[in-house]
Amino acid sequence: MGKTSKDKRDIYYRLAKEEGWRARSAFKLLQIDETFKIFNGVTRAVDLCAAPGSWSQVLSRKLYEGREESSDVRIIAVDLQAMAPLPGVTQIQGDITKLSTAHAIIEYFGDQKAELVVCDGAPDVTGLHDIDEYIQSQLLLAALSITTHVLMPGGTFVAKIFRGKDTTLLYSQLDIFFDSVSITKPQSSRNSSLEAFVVCKNYNPPKDFIPQMINPMVDDVKILAEATGSEVNKKLIPFLVSGDLNTCYDSDMSYSLPTDEEGTYKWLEAVQKPISPPYEEIIEMTRTMSLKNSAIVKQ
Repeated sequence: MGKTSKDKRDIYYRLAKEEGWRARSAFKLLQIDETFKIFNGVTRAVDLCAAPGSWSQVLSRKLYEGREESSDVRIIAVDLQAMAPLPGVTQIQGDITKLSTAHAIIEYFGDQKAELVVCDGAPDVTGLHDIDEYIQSQLLLAALSITTHVLMPGGTFVAKIFRGKDTTLLYSQLDIFFDSVSITKPQSSRNSSLEAFVVCKNYNPPKDFIPQMINPMVDDVKILAEATGSEVNKKLIPFLVSGDLNTCYDSDMSYSLPTDEEGTYKWLEAVQKPISPPYEEIIEMTRTMSLKNSAIVKQ
């Protein structure tokens, strides 16, 4: 029998402690590397949304520790929160939606760009899948935005996603920037978890594409794309929600019925009623009691 999500979680929690990993999520990156060999030949790597540092710890052990010539290895961990130090890892306590963060990464690499960018960041889940999936996709867009600034052509990008109805759309958007895009579910990821990971190899952006720093939760992406003057950027506009929730109703919310000064709600007729609704015959049968009588006879 296959192991349940709880069994897998408990096993990897124990393994993480025994092997000295900061979190069991370290095994997810290790297993991704086993399949896709993302660490091969890498000397410059970036871990976005890094705290508490389990993925940075994997980068440290795989790329820096035990290497004969580790002086040429540079690893950067980026997060708004501080985290405990790791061998060979330099921390930038910054915002991945800020251009200054991208500049700091490139400067640390000696004006070179990264060969590998990873991101295990995720929002605090609400339990409402549609909302969690949307917020995670916006986080991924922010990670991809800074990646287009700091990743060298031919580089690799790995990031967490939440599987859902828009996964195919997400795949097609990433496919624009990379020659190879795969979606994987490591064995150490719980079966009940919606998470999966995109592994994007051979960064190859469209000709004339101009990297932009986007905060999808704040910025008007369409205006930013048009501001570049690049026809390519204008075509790479992600799906956006239309309408300002401050001035219009949200279809997923409940609102009180509008009443007059006396507290009375005025019911309005439909502008155009159905001409021949399919339920019309049932309503008529109910009125004449023929439907009820028919049910009694059948019994």
